Amino acid sequence: MPLNELDERIVHALAEDARRSFADIGQLVGLSAPAVKRRVDRLRATGAITGFTVRVDPAALGRQTEGFIELYCRSNTSPEAIERGLARYPEIASASTVTGEADALVQVFASDMRHFERVLERIAGEPFVERTKSVLVLSPLLRRFSSGSPG
Repeated sequence: MPLNELDERIVHALAEDARRSFADIGQLVGLSAPAVKRRVDRLRATGAITGFTVRVDPAALGRQTEGFIELYCRSNTSPEAIERGLARYPEIASASTVTGEADALVQVFASDMRHFERVLERIAGEPFVERTKSVLVLSPLLRRFSSGSPG
């Protein structure tokens, strides 16, 4: 179910800061705090909002090296098999199946270059992986945690 413009503004406010009060969000969008709470409860009940979380700088956890690994998998490897194989790596921040030559793209945060190399070697050794291609991030330029602009 698509969100209306008011719900989108509420979602964007929560995406910026999930600890924001309903009163603060209400001032931002022109509703009372109870009206915002009712909308947030409805958005949670319908599955539009799936949860609330905290964003942690990976460097604060000692993970200062970021890289992406393209996975080229053996034929007939399902997305579920890739997900199961990658789920045990705490260094993986995200993994997605993708279009193009690679089958999946994996974002990894490691403590240093040697740690990244060890993770890459372990992933490359997974039975479903045929080959990998990796790149390291020099400087993250833009990171968004919500989609689009609040309008």
